[in-house]
Amino acid sequence: MSRLVLFITIIFAAALIASAQDLVAARRSLMPVPAGVVWKSGRLAVTKDFTVALAGKTDERLKAYVSRAMRRLEGRTLLELSRDFAADAGKASLLIETASTGSAIPQLGDDESYTLDIDDKQARLKAPTTVGAMRGLETFLQLLEGDRAGFYLPAVAIKDRPRFAWRGLLIDSARHFQPVEVIKRNLDALAAVKMNVLHWHLTEDQGFRVESKKFPELHTMGSDGLFYTQEQIRDIIRYAADRGIRVMPEFDMPGHATSWVVSHPEIASLPGPYQIERRPGIFDPTLDPTNEQTYKLLEVFFAEMAGLFPDKYMHIGGDENEGKQWAANPKIQAFMKEKGLKNQDALQQYFNQRILKFIQKNGKIMMGWDEIFQPDIPKNIVIQSWRGQESLAKVSRQGNQGILSNGYYIDLMNPASEHYAVDPLPANTTLSAEEQKRVLGGEATMWAEWVSPETIDSRIWPRTAAIAERLWSPREVTEVDDMYRRLDTVSTRLEELGLTHRRNQAMLLRRLAGGTNINALETLLSVAEPVKGYRRYQVRPQTMLSPLTGLIDAAQADAPGARIFNKAVDELIARRDVPQNALLIEKMLGEWRAAGDDLKDQTENSPALAEARQLAADFTALARIARAAFEDLKLRRLPTAASSSDRPAGWRDAHLKALDEIAKQKAGLELVVVDAVRKMVVEVSEK
Repeated sequence: MSRLVLFITIIFAAALIASAQDLVAARRSLMPVPAGVVWKSGRLAVTKDFTVALAGKTDERLKAYVSRAMRRLEGRTLLELSRDFAADAGKASLLIETASTGSAIPQLGDDESYTLDIDDKQARLKAPTTVGAMRGLETFLQLLEGDRAGFYLPAVAIKDRPRFAWRGLLIDSARHFQPVEVIKRNLDALAAVKMNVLHWHLTEDQGFRVESKKFPELHTMGSDGLFYTQEQIRDIIRYAADRGIRVMPEFDMPGHATSWVVSHPEIASLPGPYQIERRPGIFDPTLDPTNEQTYKLLEVFFAEMAGLFPDKYMHIGGDENEGKQWAANPKIQAFMKEKGLKNQDALQQYFNQRILKFIQKNGKIMMGWDEIFQPDIPKNIVIQSWRGQESLAKVSRQGNQGILSNGYYIDLMNPASEHYAVDPLPANTTLSAEEQKRVLGGEATMWAEWVSPETIDSRIWPRTAAIAERLWSPREVTEVDDMYRRLDTVSTRLEELGLTHRRNQAMLLRRLAGGTNINALETLLSVAEPVKGYRRYQVRPQTMLSPLTGLIDAAQADAPGARIFNKAVDELIARRDVPQNALLIEKMLGEWRAAGDDLKDQTENSPALAEARQLAADFTALARIARAAFEDLKLRRLPTAASSSDRPAGWRDAHLKALDEIAKQKAGLELVVVDAVRKMVVEVSEK
């Protein structure tokens, strides 16, 4: 942790304990916020004698989950706790009682509710199923506090259940392959924030990542040797099930299909040969919906995959098929005319209906993106919406179930606050009560054009925890500042599960700096973020083979220094004088100025940082403008303050013009404090 971030943490920790009300709030570091919480007086001590007892119907999954939870508790408290379950339930520190083991393989609709009651004698966790107990155990771990007297759990009564049944994360292993250990540690993180679906995107233009024993050429020719064996997939499914998480595969078609036709050009809509795609983007290769060979292969493939993946849902993608190959193939055009298919959408619907039969034959439910939604599709097809809440509402009104992903695209590098504001069922929804039941929940999407095993965690976490809260907690839980306060705590807790979202940034910076001190680079990245949306494609062209080890890859969304600086400036200008604001701004500007010389030297002397030379120069210039504006802003609070007329002519316009240039991306990064500095310049320039 850099000195600046450490200082910010200390300042905000001090603010949190400034009053009795804040002390209560500090206890509420739960995320997701439970459906019902009643804080009480008293505390349950956590000592080396802390024990756990099980009652009711238990299984090995629960015992293993409890054991892992206790090891995490040990790691936080430095206490060595018993490995055995207590025989006397009445004397145990934590009593866990489950009415049923539930489904061994998690299913949509499993009962995840629980109650947790803690007083000064015992903690009692009750749940109808094993999975419910798992969710309660995560809340139990989040309650741990400590003071001079030792570690303890505050007295509380919690009654909790999720708002939505489908709370997922899509991981794209096709564009950039993610090893098994990456998938597993992210499953641990999903369980920690009570998410329950891993949507595994396994085929794409850039790679075919699942072993097929029926068609081994698919993965041998379409993956560069980077794929999951069927035994590895079974291992992942078991690992997920032991954490109450479903695993749903996605095999994208008829578009996004290059890796399919590398080995099987005969099922492509135009003749091959084809090679694995190395670029990002949307590409032409598309499966031929008029060729019976296409369906013969897919029927066998889906039967094989249905036997491998036990989840009831199977995702066929169906998105972003531009139909260029269909339009260019006279045979396909003749087929459409013969069948009375008026356009590309109708042809894709014909394809989907054929695929649906294979999926239903194997006892599965078909799922796809918005593009497969048509007025006459069967009501048991589930739609995943990337288009938004209104599209999802339309799906529900027609009688289909659906989930929302629009607003949860974490690969776009938007701040957690933006994701947090998106609700699958917003307060102003016009859906009826029955239609609302068809909105199953939502999924965060980690598309993998620009992530490696070193950086993927930092793109998923901790922001996905905010999405997890939106999908679990009551709709009314919306306060952004409190969300960020708790998100910082969750981020720390995730590290104990092996997540690398924090630690790998320093590793990447040390590599870029050639072993020199990285304090200045950390200061820079505390206020700089990667460009948003899909601009990275344009501003920093790379392929799927390019190393993802640049400064843009070390940078993260929601730069902590920027968020805090921007808020402090807003409050200072509005004269909402939280005592720490001026001190905080002064301290940060000092850090920025001190970083300037080091950044200049590092970008000049490290070839790996050469692309950031202008960014470093801009940061130095920004610090100088911010300092001048801040000093004037402080002076304006005095009775003898100077007016804007005392400044040189053109002072305001010159600085605003300079800030406009500084705001432009360099090396794919943006200084996201420019607007706050601009506000200060404008404020001190007004008469």
